[in-house]
Amino acid sequence: MENKTTLLFGIHMHQPVDNFKDVIAHAVNVCYKPLFEVLSRYPEFRFSVHCSGWLMQQIENDYPKLFSTILELAAKGSIEFLGGGYYEPILGVIPSKDRKAQIKKLSDEIEKKFKQKPKGLWLAERVWESSLIPDLCASGIGYTLVDDHHFESVGFNKDILDGYYVSEEGGEHIGIFPISKKLRYALPFTSVEDALKEIKSYNRDKNSAAVIFDDAEKFGMWPGTYGWVYENAWLEKFIQAVIEDENIICRHYSAYMHENKPRGIAYLPNVSYSEMSDWSLNAEDALSIEYLKEEMFKKHCDMRGAKFIKGGIWKNFFVKYEESNRIHKRMLELSQLREDISNDKFDENIYKLQTNDPLWHGVFGGLYLPNLRDNAYAYIIACENILYGNTSLIVTEKSVMDGYEKIKMIRPEYIFRFDSKTGGQLVEFDSKSSCFNWQNTLSRRKEAYHQKIVTLSHEQMKTKENHSHEGIETIHNIAHHVDEEIKDALVYDWYIKNSFIDHISDISITLENFRNCGFREYGDFANQPFSYFVDEKSIIFEREGGLYLPQKHQAHLKKTYTPELNGFKFSIDFNTDFDYFFNYVLELNLHFAEYDKVTVNYNEIYQGTKEERVKSLEIMDGYLNKKITISIDREVDILYYPLKTLSQSEQGYDFTIQGLSIAIVLPFSKNFLLEGLLEVSDV
Repeated sequence: MENKTTLLFGIHMHQPVDNFKDVIAHAVNVCYKPLFEVLSRYPEFRFSVHCSGWLMQQIENDYPKLFSTILELAAKGSIEFLGGGYYEPILGVIPSKDRKAQIKKLSDEIEKKFKQKPKGLWLAERVWESSLIPDLCASGIGYTLVDDHHFESVGFNKDILDGYYVSEEGGEHIGIFPISKKLRYALPFTSVEDALKEIKSYNRDKNSAAVIFDDAEKFGMWPGTYGWVYENAWLEKFIQAVIEDENIICRHYSAYMHENKPRGIAYLPNVSYSEMSDWSLNAEDALSIEYLKEEMFKKHCDMRGAKFIKGGIWKNFFVKYEESNRIHKRMLELSQLREDISNDKFDENIYKLQTNDPLWHGVFGGLYLPNLRDNAYAYIIACENILYGNTSLIVTEKSVMDGYEKIKMIRPEYIFRFDSKTGGQLVEFDSKSSCFNWQNTLSRRKEAYHQKIVTLSHEQMKTKENHSHEGIETIHNIAHHVDEEIKDALVYDWYIKNSFIDHISDISITLENFRNCGFREYGDFANQPFSYFVDEKSIIFEREGGLYLPQKHQAHLKKTYTPELNGFKFSIDFNTDFDYFFNYVLELNLHFAEYDKVTVNYNEIYQGTKEERVKSLEIMDGYLNKKITISIDREVDILYYPLKTLSQSEQGYDFTIQGLSIAIVLPFSKNFLLEGLLEVSDV
């Protein structure tokens, strides 16, 4: 007699916190609503759900019919709810006290709304660290889920990953289910027949379980899935087939744990799913990992050895992207103050700030979406408003993370944050009333998927789109058309796009090579540390550096920032003994919410402009109704262009404006003193 397979079917629902209303509406209409409508017709089908707290609140408030359907399924015993962090944080990168607070907040909401106390927990992006176990146990959690990749990477045979295991840390223990990658790629992308075949392949003994827990968004929101899942009725046919198949039993995770012993003990590494591990690496390393796996497969005709080829850990995103690291470390700084502040609004903003979406980038979105980073800074600034109110002061913060001081110039309406590590540059430029950071830019970096743009022709792409199996492609395998314009747009920055960056160049600088980062750089001031001094009225940064032509010539640069009511005065004093004709380039990079509402000296930004012999720059922000004015004490040339990144999306490759790059160009020989004023005013 053939063994029966227990199907443990789970879906994970999440949208970035405070995402656009139309994005939520789209997700509801093409995914969540039709998904639960189908499931409601089969209450005997047992499944598990994790929904981030913020998303469930939006559904309850704005989509009462959908929420009512979920309530009914819960009342009928169809759904088992899993807990997690309320605002979907990566639990391993937030403080312990915040982990427990976020888990409690979501568990309490689930118990209040659905009359269930969660026994299981969904780990955002399946990011596992064994150090989480004590906090999960303290939060009443009995089990969690990770990928089978976690197990295989330490030597487990995939053939035995058909149940749950137990892991411990300091004597505290928890159950861990391995999610099947094979099933993640089969459901809903293959035929129903093939999906059932894959499920029933987990049948080596009487208590074998097929474990699947994956994004609900693949059922309607991912490219091509709505037509396949609903118009072609894949989901309905699948559920019917599972219910009718006498060799498959649908169970909840907690019920399976209650009725079955663990498969054994497991100690897992600090790891996420395999794709995420590769995404966290820099582009060259990610391509190397991909190549090694392909070569091993060619030589051995299987992936036995490839499972030990590991990518990076999730926290490596903080190494890969300075902009992500900056948000994360600001969160840690503010979280340390939580107990001293004792303010519910402060706590709520900290928890929202801990959402994972703006901190990483994979196959699409995330950090590359300016609105998500805008939201993160809105929470940061809201916390700072509680901390500082309308006071005016200069605050020096020594970062224990990198050892370099950050200096904040706090004004009644604005906050300016400078970093001694990055050239005494402006790294945060906050409007307190609007909770908006004009310095929220993103540098252009090479991503592994850019290699496809460079190497694959249109014909090769069309070939990749032809698939032989019945079904549709997963989001990881979709091929997109690449035209020459996209290929030509691949530009990478060698420094972080802050403001008040100091370049020493020559007459070679033009709008085009400024845009393409192709101008000559003779100095070592653009991305190197400066010493600093704070007196009663100013912040002073200095560097004893050099000019390289090619041998080093001594050079000294001193920058002084002096607060004004709605901005600050700046002076840049440069000296060298080397007699040569240079161009000093003061670079600023500013971010705006809507670039079609931005003008520079009353001109739209378009693709870029050069203005000659001007003494001021007036930037109108029509979204916030503010004007940023940069005044210079002499006539200079100004170059500016929209800073665009090229990233993947569900639809293909997208250009996203990440900032407005500005170059103030001053000719000099041996030395100069440049003075100016940055100020903000209402329009």
